Order: sequence, then C-alpha cells, then structure tokens
Amino acid sequence: MQAYPKAISGLIDELRKLPGIGPKTAQRLAFHLVVSGKSSINQLIDSLAEVRDTIGYCSVCGNLTDVDPCGVCQDPQRDASTICVVGYPKDVLAIERVGGYQGMFHVLHGYIEPLKGVGPDDIRVKELIARVKHNNHQVKEVILATNPDIDGETTALYLARALKPLGVKVTRLARGLPFGADLDYADEVTLARALEGRSEI
Repeated sequence: MQAYPKAISGLIDELRKLPGIGPKTAQRLAFHLVVSGKSSINQLIDSLAEVRDTIGYCSVCGNLTDVDPCGVCQDPQRDASTICVVGYPKDVLAIERVGGYQGMFHVLHGYIEPLKGVGPDDIRVKELIARVKHNNHQVKEVILATNPDIDGETTALYLARALKPLGVKVTRLARGLPFGADLDYADEVTLARALEGRSEI
C-alpha cells in the first residue's frame, strides 16, 4: 500500500532533485506546501512560471538575466577593462554583494573536471577567449575567481595558460586566513596561500 497519495509522492520526488534536499527535507517541504493552502501553492507556481518564461542567459557574460545583454553588461559606469571569471551565476551575486568590484563578469557555468568527463569545450571557455580577443585593446585584466578547490584550480591554470598569449594581465583572487581565525586551526594549504599572498603594511 502506498504511504502517501500519488501527487504528494510525486512532489517529494521532484523536491529531492533540488541540490541539498534529502528525503526528510523533501517530505517536510511537500507537507508544508500541501497544508499552506491553494493560495501559497498558486504563488509558488506563478513564481516558477515567471522564472521559466523570463529568465535566460546574457549573450555577453553568461549570467542569469531577464534582459539581454544583462544590466551589468549594459552599464556604462562599469569598468570594461576588467573581467572577473566565475564558475556559476551565484558567484556573481557573492562578488556584487561585497560592493567593491566595478568591472565586468564572465560565467563559465562549471569547471573543468576530467574525472567526470567535463573539459574546456563543455564550459564557456571559448566564449571567454573570443570575448578577450574581440576586445583585445579594451580588456586589460582577467581576474580568475574560481573556487579554491581541485576543479577550480585546474580551471584557473587552464585559463591562465590560454589567456597569457593574448597579452592581458591574468590575476587570481587572494586566498588565506579568514579574519578571526587561529593559526593552529588552519590547514597547510591555507597557510601557504596566506604566506604567498602577504602584503606590505
């Protein structure tokens, strides 16, 4: 005998497909939606439909947008001589939240992951190279803001090698110790990066 009505089981299965949602969380979310009433469900359906119908990718940087080109790429106040390369659209939001960066972005939509069969042709590397070549006199620096893990490092190294012949400055985000951290709790890689990225005071 089925524990839940078919519709609820189907909803739980769909919610489990979302990142970070396990079986118990999917079940809680499904029951919350069901008991919240038709009005709440309809609002969720309307929001999902609006996202489906209006959100796409910027033809220039690859970020999520409801206009093309996106607001950042259209903004004449942004510094077009600098491109910050990130892995995913959520990374653009993280950098924008800081508020100090005024350049452009390029979203790769993933990282080079040889063990999973993901190579440079599977992410937006060609588009980045073409963008820098096309604006060769305008783009002066490319900041590689990929994650500080194996896939992010692999991707950053590949991009650095591909971009160097184009005559642009290629930089990497500084990494090291977070504010308030104890040295004895830091791993060796973090300490090494902190030493490499030290600055004069």
